[in-house]
Amino acid sequence: MLSDRPDFCVGRNYEAHATEMGFKVDREAPFYFNKAASTFVASGSTIPYPPGTSNYHYEMELVVAIGKQAFQISEAEAGSIIYGFACGLDMTRRDLQLVAREKGRPWDLGKDFEQSAVVAPITKAAQFAIENQRISLSVNGEIKQDQVLADLVWSVPELIADLSRFYHLAPGDLIFTGTPAGVGPVVAGDTLEGTIDGLTPVQLVIGPGE
Repeated sequence: MLSDRPDFCVGRNYEAHATEMGFKVDREAPFYFNKAASTFVASGSTIPYPPGTSNYHYEMELVVAIGKQAFQISEAEAGSIIYGFACGLDMTRRDLQLVAREKGRPWDLGKDFEQSAVVAPITKAAQFAIENQRISLSVNGEIKQDQVLADLVWSVPELIADLSRFYHLAPGDLIFTGTPAGVGPVVAGDTLEGTIDGLTPVQLVIGPGE
């Protein structure tokens, strides 16, 4: 189902997370960054602690998989192009992201790197409806992130309609919809599990650096 196209990631889409990062939510429009297809890794993998960072963070997210071609569609039409939903992790070299942010530079070194987009098996849209499901992440069994999908600032239909104003969406495209509050660092040996009620959990083990 996954394509060779970059995925779309939504920034600051939970108000509590924006606050913990020192920002207010921009309610005029969503903003996005990308991760290349080469960043994808399957849930259940063990990946090495990445180079160039000493502050490697988890971000638990709801991932939307697109199933049809679409361009300039309305929010009302957005649901018809969704293939399914999954749990995902947007792994982040936070120190590099913050340096880039302070200098007004792109976030690529902090976000778009090998094995930084972890995706669990996709649940088809007919089997999952976004309501008030809990979204949470634990590290070594200790809960670190815990909110509900109703806390999304920009809803999934709003995000799809907005992206379709600028891009021709295609089957296999993924949208990482943003992370709740509670992001934090991991180290080699840590085991992560992210859950959303009704979806297959996403799991990851952090190995030693190469």
